[in-house]
Amino acid sequence: MQFPRLLVVRQKFPDRKIPDVAAEVRAQLAASGFASRLKPGSSVAIGVGSRGIHSIATIVRNVVGYWQEQGMKPFLFPAMGSHGAGNAAGQALVLANYGITEATMGCPLISQLEVVSLGKTDDGIEAFMDKTAYESDGVMLVGRVKWHTDFAGKIESGLFKMMAIGLGKFAGAQRYHNYAYTLGLEHVIRSVGRQVLKSGKILGGLAILEDAYHNTGKIDAVPVEAMEQREEENLALVKSWMGTIPMDLDILIMDEIGKNISGAGMDTKVANRGVCGEYNPWPNTPKFKRIFVRNLSEHSYNSAVGMGMADVVTDRLVNRIDWQPTWINSLTANTPAAIRTPIHFPTDRECIERVAPTVGHLDLSKITFGWIRNTMELTRLGVSENVRAAVEANPLLEIEGVVDFEFDGAGNLVTPFISAEELAGAH
Repeated sequence: MQFPRLLVVRQKFPDRKIPDVAAEVRAQLAASGFASRLKPGSSVAIGVGSRGIHSIATIVRNVVGYWQEQGMKPFLFPAMGSHGAGNAAGQALVLANYGITEATMGCPLISQLEVVSLGKTDDGIEAFMDKTAYESDGVMLVGRVKWHTDFAGKIESGLFKMMAIGLGKFAGAQRYHNYAYTLGLEHVIRSVGRQVLKSGKILGGLAILEDAYHNTGKIDAVPVEAMEQREEENLALVKSWMGTIPMDLDILIMDEIGKNISGAGMDTKVANRGVCGEYNPWPNTPKFKRIFVRNLSEHSYNSAVGMGMADVVTDRLVNRIDWQPTWINSLTANTPAAIRTPIHFPTDRECIERVAPTVGHLDLSKITFGWIRNTMELTRLGVSENVRAAVEANPLLEIEGVVDFEFDGAGNLVTPFISAEELAGAH
């Protein structure tokens, strides 16, 4: 197969980066009045999730510092449902790999799975809370607000979802996803979140919004009384910031997927795939006929959640899979299709050559290609030269250069997006 040359293209998104994230965290918390809800010496449980949030260690360390300066006794706990293989050690390791440990944060970190029942919602859903958090004098959540990979609504991923699925640990996450089958996940998140609020344990939350470059664009200290309304407002805002791939393509190549990139391994609303295998389900989103995934992210813990949305993957991806965290997370979320093993071949070249004839072009030179590192990093991408006219017509796109579709001696792609050191690790 003759491969086209590639345009290396830069997307010009609005830059909303906060210059001093630590100072903004302190300013937001200073104005929040959170500490006035507690007496000095009170214990404060700070829940932290499992996503790859920019500057998360800086943010959490300053949240801890705020409470310590108010004379409180903060401690951290994982609020991440079934992630980290659904066990206490795995969840502590997730946080440690984000730089969040007792030593770096200057306070205890308690990872355990025991929960306390908070009663049932009107729909009969029993709500749960991490036992150590419940036994504290107050709970604060730190999390990113963004779109969810499985559904569209006014509340998707954020502080409310952390109150429901995160605080409920593995036991809660499993139950909530089952109820979502009949009630819908947004309804479950709202109703369980409201039940958690009734406990009186929540002090508020720190909402983190990221721009299309995945820099911190907004920090919002959200009081408990306004959590549901502010969640809707923050989600609407961050959706307007979302980065996308700028055009329809026949074949989309991704260097990596992983839960550190998206809860579904790849962001379904960028890749336009559904977790149950649907092709191009999201309206007003570029469409892709085939997706080729080259490998798992180094920070995925070899969980292959999301590979089922690809059409073809490499043998090296399949050989890296740790099935324990993969099936635990997929079955808890009721998305077994998301971990189906796609067809796979030994080399990148063979993967592309095998899938290329399936996109509807007898003349393979007409195939349009796109190439990204992952669905989180969309600033730079490669596209085949046969879409040059569409690139040049888009004022938000800039051509940085033209490169060959290059393969190494083993038949694997040489990516223009990462360093030689990272490339060696990827192979």
